[in-house]
Amino acid sequence: MTFSLGIVGAGQFSGQFAKLFHAHPGVGDVYVTDLLPERAERLAADERLSGTFPSYEAMLESAAVDAVAVFTQRWTHGPLVLQGLNAGKHVYSAVPMAITTEEIAAIIDAVRATGLTYMMGETSQYNPATVHARNRIADGAFGRIFYAEGDYVHDMDLGFYDAYRYSGGENWKATASYPPLLYPTHSVGGVLGAWRTHAVSVSALGVRDERGDGVFDQEISQFGNDFSNATALFEVAGGGSFRTNEFRRVGYPSHIRESRFRFFGTEASMEQLATVALWQDKKGVLDISELLEPRPTPAPDDPSLQHIAPALRAAFTSGSAPVHDRARLPREFDHLHNGHEGSHHFLVDDFVTAVNTRTLPSVDAWTAARYTLPGIVAHESARQGGTRLDIPDFGDAPA
Repeated sequence: MTFSLGIVGAGQFSGQFAKLFHAHPGVGDVYVTDLLPERAERLAADERLSGTFPSYEAMLESAAVDAVAVFTQRWTHGPLVLQGLNAGKHVYSAVPMAITTEEIAAIIDAVRATGLTYMMGETSQYNPATVHARNRIADGAFGRIFYAEGDYVHDMDLGFYDAYRYSGGENWKATASYPPLLYPTHSVGGVLGAWRTHAVSVSALGVRDERGDGVFDQEISQFGNDFSNATALFEVAGGGSFRTNEFRRVGYPSHIRESRFRFFGTEASMEQLATVALWQDKKGVLDISELLEPRPTPAPDDPSLQHIAPALRAAFTSGSAPVHDRARLPREFDHLHNGHEGSHHFLVDDFVTAVNTRTLPSVDAWTAARYTLPGIVAHESARQGGTRLDIPDFGDAPA
């Protein structure tokens, strides 16, 4: 059983996923569209896809396309996802889910009304640290989890300037100021992907940027944003808390590890830094770095990565870590690029399996809301100087 897929957006990120969707035995024809037709045509030629569409609207009107995968600018996802669902297409979306509570509510309503598959492709769902913590929480090794931390520490100088110039055109500084807390899923999702709870309130603080280069300048920013770094402390249902950091100006080697996590329980804890990961209990300390370290696949100078900024290429060449269970993946993926610490293969397989079996994917609409909405509310808290705000919850996915 297969379905056809339309790729929406032919930028730096989507090409890696186009290759994987095209190779998956559960997917038939793959098409692509982009606001810049030459980019769509180049991707279709490079990956030998089935063809291009002149617009997203034309793709949605076509009976040749069963599902769409949205890889556009991060603030555009909500409306494009709704268009796809309302046109009768299954939808895979890059992160974040949306940037307002209203957009998230509308997506959940549309999924419920149509019965179609929606999945948000949050890479931290399969971050090795999250996978290991999820497994150890399931077997009770932590005891009772009461606190966790998640960081997304990616300095703008390490590839983001190039990426925003590539996607934003001559007015790229207006969008490069995207608020860090509105892109929360790499930190929040990595925590909640292991600790099965949800955030109920938050207090957050932002740090105003001082670079003075027009990025994170309120007068230039499309979002009126001048925070380049932000920290949020969340209260969770059932007791406990977690803290996240979203840093865009930070002296840290983002190309080695941009997302990192810590979990603390009554019987054990786990902590991860750029190159070291430790399991700790009341008896001692165990170095688990090798267990969580992805093995590289193709080299960063591979020709297929030529359109990606050099500082970002490591994110697209990471293989799988020993903690990953690759037995469930199609053999067609064995020698293909992975990415973001081994997550890309699993995310694509999750969506394809969910569509073909009509089951819920790993990050369904309700889970995506719990990974995304805390950041939206946290950004508002930071704008209010740290005021503690309640976080709405849409509940669990229907059984």
